[in-house]
Amino acid sequence: MKITYDKSVDAMYIKLNEKLTYKSSKKISEDVLIDYSEDGRIIGVEVLTASKNALMSLSKSSVPIELSSASA
Repeated sequence: MKITYDKSVDAMYIKLNEKLTYKSSKKISEDVLIDYSEDGRIIGVEVLTASKNALMSLSKSSVPIELSSASA
């Protein structure tokens, strides 16, 4: 698992599996999208407006966050 945050667009991406190929995304709320592989497995989660929705709770955890200037 890899978590990245792009400050320029305030988006966080949680990549669950780097070996699977992306096929589609499904918007499950205003700020959360799930990416699926060709066989229907979840490969990642994108959180928009991350500073409001996710980073505060992550900052209190022991999960490392990789900061990036590229889009999540």
